[in-house]
Amino acid sequence: MVENQTKKIQIRAVTTPEETKMFLDVPERVYANDPHWVAPIRSSIAKQFTPSNPFLQYGKLQQFIAISEGANSSQAVGRIVAAVNHRLIEREGQNVGLFGFFECVQDFAIAQSLFETACNWLREQGMTVVRGPIDLSTHNNCLFLVDGFDSPPMVMMPYNPSYYPEFIEKDGWHKAKDAYAYNFSLDKPLSAEFEKAYRIACKSGVTFRPLRTEGEGFEQDCISLYHLFNRAFANNWSSTPRSQEEFLEEAKELQTLVDPDVFPIAEYNGEMIGFWMGLPDYNIPLKHVNGKLNWLGILKFLWYRRQIDRGRVIAICSLPEYRRKMVPLALIYLGMQGGIQKGKPYKQAELSWVYEDNFPSRKLIEAAGGKIYKTYRIYEKAL
Repeated sequence: MVENQTKKIQIRAVTTPEETKMFLDVPERVYANDPHWVAPIRSSIAKQFTPSNPFLQYGKLQQFIAISEGANSSQAVGRIVAAVNHRLIEREGQNVGLFGFFECVQDFAIAQSLFETACNWLREQGMTVVRGPIDLSTHNNCLFLVDGFDSPPMVMMPYNPSYYPEFIEKDGWHKAKDAYAYNFSLDKPLSAEFEKAYRIACKSGVTFRPLRTEGEGFEQDCISLYHLFNRAFANNWSSTPRSQEEFLEEAKELQTLVDPDVFPIAEYNGEMIGFWMGLPDYNIPLKHVNGKLNWLGILKFLWYRRQIDRGRVIAICSLPEYRRKMVPLALIYLGMQGGIQKGKPYKQAELSWVYEDNFPSRKLIEAAGGKIYKTYRIYEKAL
């Protein structure tokens, strides 16, 4: 336990149900007056710290909370999780630990104590480098927002107060890598070369269809997506492979949220070779739910779902050997056309996130009219 005498703050490992509740309560205190924050689903966060989390088969973690000791009561004013992901260590060949789930009130001393506690725990596990914020793996929430605080985050994107980057840099951390979110205005048509690319792809024998969203078709498509993900994104920085079981569990959570018109699939001789993964921006209704999908929360979600007028493109994927058949450009054409067809509500799209050194993807996105409007960062520090 770390104690900050001047602030009367204790950093405590989370070991009891009461401390778990305090851990989950921290964001509400941090973002109480922030108009852009969207509360994550509380039960989804809590689930990641239960014994059933598949992460615990190949990693370990420790939650910590910062407790402000008052005369009559104690309250949590910060939190952090230190984690060891053995799949990442095996892939990178170095003992790199992670921190994530970081939230803290605007007090540098508290933030510094949380960082120090996480680093000390990771040293005890034999780690020599710490990287974050990464919530156990880059398949989960990760990155600090460092530029673009003037608008709310899109679905499944991070958000944080502007003082987080200031605090972590003041504590001696350095940039490991930046990532960008691109904004697309859907009132401007794509250039003619994208439709031309679609026609070339079709003439080359590539076929396109929407993702299937029901029954065995959905499961079969998700299995194909899993194998395609592993082939196409195997070398992504700081990424680790997921098991098919983990991937399918995550996919089933999104099944009812998919709009197949903005999720085109590319196939060649019956094999999935590419996809454009778009999702409506469910942060619009989730903002009214306040992190709780009880019966009232579900009613609010369904009511405000009708206000969705933007979407997020999570990934554009094509196997390298099919890029000459214009598959990436064809997928952009179909995804955009699906979003602007009659009856669709979308006025804006975001493509996120893209690492700063992923120049092929950035070139493609910028050719389609995307403009960088948010910047995110992952930090590192030697232990």
